[in-house]
Amino acid sequence: MADDVIAVVAPSQARRWLAVALLVVLGGMLLYLAFSSPPENLFLQAFLVALGLASVVMGDRIRRATETYIELTEDGLRDGDGRVLARMDEIDRVERGAFAFKPSNGFVVHLKTPGPRAWQPGLWWRTGRKLGIGGVTPAGQGKFMADMIALRLRGGDPLGLGLDAGKGSDPDSQKD
Repeated sequence: MADDVIAVVAPSQARRWLAVALLVVLGGMLLYLAFSSPPENLFLQAFLVALGLASVVMGDRIRRATETYIELTEDGLRDGDGRVLARMDEIDRVERGAFAFKPSNGFVVHLKTPGPRAWQPGLWWRTGRKLGIGGVTPAGQGKFMADMIALRLRGGDPLGLGLDAGKGSDPDSQKD
């Protein structure tokens, strides 16, 4: 039952390709500017070339990073390639407020122990005890996943598998 997927956050194809196109076009414009009318300062031209190449490389990095997705299972968060982002017992809390330092259309998971820094642009990042999920993903999927994580942390059973039945509470006997 640990492989039952509770929620999935997958990149929106339109946002994914828009992000890639914007970075590649920006890189192309910077390279064009650097070579079509080169500035008199050689350092400035080298800076424009480096920035243009970095933009093109970043566009490709986003393209490759957003080919996968993130899923929530009973065990925790993992990406589509099977890489474990956070186990459920490592998660302390979820934050998705308006003033939270979070990715666009996403949320931040606060972990109990720090993990290695990692970044998949447009999909997720991790630094220290924070794991940000979102970017080029739909807001509804991120909100649902954050709510399911928060429910699991409070002891709820999002799949209705009876996982919290052994805790002395009978869900049928609860009153509204």
